[in-house]
Formats: sequence, C-alpha cells, structure tokens
Amino acid sequence: MVKKSFNSMVSVYHNPELIYPTNAPYNPSVQYPEYFMDISLKKNNVYDAVRNSFFLLGLDKNNYETPDWNPLKDIIGPRNTVVIKPNFVIDNHNKGGNLFSIITHPSVIRAVIDYVYIALAGEGRIIITDAPQMDCDFNNLLEKTKMESIKELYRNKFNFNIEVYDLRDFCLNRKSNIRGSGTESRFKLPGDPSGSVIVNLGKESLFYEVDDYKKFYGADYNRNETIKHHHKNIQEYQISKTFLSADTIISIPKLKVHEKAGVTLNMKGLVGINTNKNYLIHYKLGSPRERGDQFPDNFYGLKEKMKIKLQRMAFDIFLSKKNKLGDFVYEFIRKLGKFCFFKTYSELSKDKFVLDSGNWYGNDSVWRMVIDLLRIFLYADKSGKLHDVPVRKSFSIVDGVIGGEKNGPLTPDAKNCGLIVSGFDLACVDLVCTRLMGFDYKKIKMFNYLINDHPELFKVNLNKIKVMSNKKFGNIFDKNNKNKYFDFEPHSGWENFIEI
Repeated sequence: MVKKSFNSMVSVYHNPELIYPTNAPYNPSVQYPEYFMDISLKKNNVYDAVRNSFFLLGLDKNNYETPDWNPLKDIIGPRNTVVIKPNFVIDNHNKGGNLFSIITHPSVIRAVIDYVYIALAGEGRIIITDAPQMDCDFNNLLEKTKMESIKELYRNKFNFNIEVYDLRDFCLNRKSNIRGSGTESRFKLPGDPSGSVIVNLGKESLFYEVDDYKKFYGADYNRNETIKHHHKNIQEYQISKTFLSADTIISIPKLKVHEKAGVTLNMKGLVGINTNKNYLIHYKLGSPRERGDQFPDNFYGLKEKMKIKLQRMAFDIFLSKKNKLGDFVYEFIRKLGKFCFFKTYSELSKDKFVLDSGNWYGNDSVWRMVIDLLRIFLYADKSGKLHDVPVRKSFSIVDGVIGGEKNGPLTPDAKNCGLIVSGFDLACVDLVCTRLMGFDYKKIKMFNYLINDHPELFKVNLNKIKVMSNKKFGNIFDKNNKNKYFDFEPHSGWENFIEI
C-alpha cells in the first residue's frame, strides 16, 4: 500500500530546456542503472524529467541509482492490470497549432510504461486507453504519436503486448461529405472490449440537488438521452469496465485551460472513462436568470439569443432523432434560413458565441459532473458498486512540457513550460498545477467543493499538500502569495475572473 506520507506529496520538476524527442520509440539517452534496453543517441530529457519527478517524491529511495530501483512498487505488483490514461482527446489542432499543446506527448507515456513494466516484473497487463471526442480519428492520433513503435518495441524485445483501446462506441467521420454530425457521418466502433458498467450515484450525485433537469444538455444532440439518465434519483454514468477492473490507474493529462471548467487536468480528464459521453451534463439551457448556465445574463442581444434558441430547438426536433429524414429536414431548413430569415443573423459577432454552450466561469454543471466522476473513479468497484474506501490505486503525471492556454481545450495556444508534475492524489496534483498556471483555485467550483465541502470524502487538505521541487516556488498556497508563476492566459469565458 502507498505510504500515508506520500498521499499529499506533489513533485514539480522544472527544466525550461525540456524538448519533446521526435525519434520514436522515445528511448532515453542515458543508461540509467535500472534501465533495461538500448539507449538513444539523440537527447531525451523528457525521460529524465519523468524519472526525476519520481525521485523528488522519494519513491524507493533506498534503491535509487541502483539496478533494483522500482519507484512504482507501492502501487503496482506482478500480475497486476495497469491502465494508463493519457489525454487523447483529438488528433488534430484545427487552427494549425501544436497538437501537443492539446494531447499528452508519447515520450512521457513511454517513460511511464518502462517503470510500470519494472513494477510488473514483466507479468501483467499494460493498457493505454481513453475516450476521445467523437470527431477524433483515433488511427490518425496513433499514427501521429507513433504509439505503434512503443508497442512493437515491447513485442519484439519481451513478447509483451501493450494494449491500446479507443473506448468510444461510435465516431464521426470528418472526411465525410455529409455536413456536421448527422447520421451518415456516424460510424460504429467496437468500444471497450470489456464492456461498460452503469453507475447510478442517485442522491450522492451533485446533480440530485439541481432543479429544472429538463434543461440539461449533454455532449450530443439527443437531450432526452441525457435527461433520461439524470433526473431525481436516477443519476447514471456509463463507465468503462476496463477502468473499473484495473488494479492501478495512471493518469497522464495535459496542462491546459478549459472553456467550461477553467482548467483540464486529472479530474476534468475523467470524462475519458465514459463510454457514452451523452451521459455527461455539460450545461443547462438558458442564462442564470432563466435558471440555466448556457451563457451569462445580459451578454447576448435579442437577435443573438433568438439565434441560439432556434438552433437548439432545431437540434432537439431534427438532429436528436439520428435518422436520415431528420438530418435532411434540418439541412433544408438551415440552408433556407441562411438564404432568407437567418441572413439577418450572419452579421452577428462570432466572437461572442464563444461563450455559448456553457463556455464561461458561470457554468454550474461541469464541475458537478467532474466531482461525480471523481467519486466513481475512487470508490466504484468493477460492478459499479460504491464503497467507503478507495478500491484501486492511482498515480498522476502531468505533461506540462508544453501546455495549452487561451482557447482550450481543443485549439489552445502552445505554452512552453518545461514542467512534469507528479503525485498520488489526483486532486492535490490538480490544485498544484492550477496554482502554477497562475490561477486562483478558489474561483474554480470543483476545487472549492473539494476543499470546503467534502474534505472527508476526497481527503484534500491544502495545509497538508507538500510540494517537492528541484526549483524554489515558495508556499504556493499562501494567501499572500500573488506570484503568477507560468502566467497562463485563460479561455476568454474565464478572463478577469480566475487570474491571480
């Protein structure tokens, strides 16, 4: 078991000269005492950063710099099943930016795999998996990350199969001639080979207390599906059984901002354990005055609000049916409206619509969803039953070599940080990362809840978080500390709200 002294420790390794290696399969460039394969002739200081993050936590310190060093032995043993969850949300930066400001770089994953394999002593399973956005081309993502080269290395050297799964049950073909996400753009996928588990949090869900559940909006057009799984005592999530069956889960998120949650790290990244994202509530229709959180009060004019509401109405009536007739009628009305009635609205500012869909600090839904998922992640067993104590071990390694700021999570600007942040408690790691990004964690509802409302459930105590670093950052949680550290620019919906 993990020593209690490690639970609230977070390591922060900073090297401004960190650069992602490009030569797959991303071997280290140093023959470390514990390393067991060939080294690369090209520099790989990311591997060194991951290794140093383990050292800063004091893991297996008695064997450090010997062939027996096994930093993950407290959470992984022979014959265990270890699930590695990167942030594999999308395969392309749609504004031509750096893809690795969005997704976890494979060189970080490779270093983690090696130390997992050491802890397994070659016996067990390593599964790399996530549930990307529905328009992600997963094969293209694997090609761009060269994940097959890592699999091939282990297959050839040790006859060891590293499993890689796309957990989605369908995807959208962006190359299709069919516009948008209509029926003919949707393609069935195998999904999680172990299947899914429905977990009902019931009264324990933070949505149980939310009125007007008929305003809920999920990830897809069919709101009825979302509402069906979130009303009164029914608060259901469809969770990957691969995740729930794991002995240990290692989360490797990207350091970046998020339009709906403020930041996306370990906790927000738990949306990737869901095999049907339409079970996830993203916002409530309307403004706060209308008991929603879709957009701020008094932000849109009458014409803008009408456009938004008519668009959602068309989604509800036509696209939610997921059939060709509904798609055809929607497309006909859209083209007709664009030619005549909607022509009036074409001149409206596109910049203002960035805040639509709950993309602002007043979103009161996503943080609830994140806390629900964290509860499931920690306390739900493989059958979906909730326990009073955590049922699996976990660890986090945040890829902050390059972060993502401004228009996150899908089209951020790259932010060179040179950071690797690690720890056993996902929430503690997220709090440290948020503060290093230059944000006030107290302004982010999911953190406020963890710190002030339910410390006994999630065991988050700021006073007990101990930051171990190779650089001096000071007491990052001191109320008088106004240091912006890496000074990330937030999403526009969070500007002038969460910055220190």
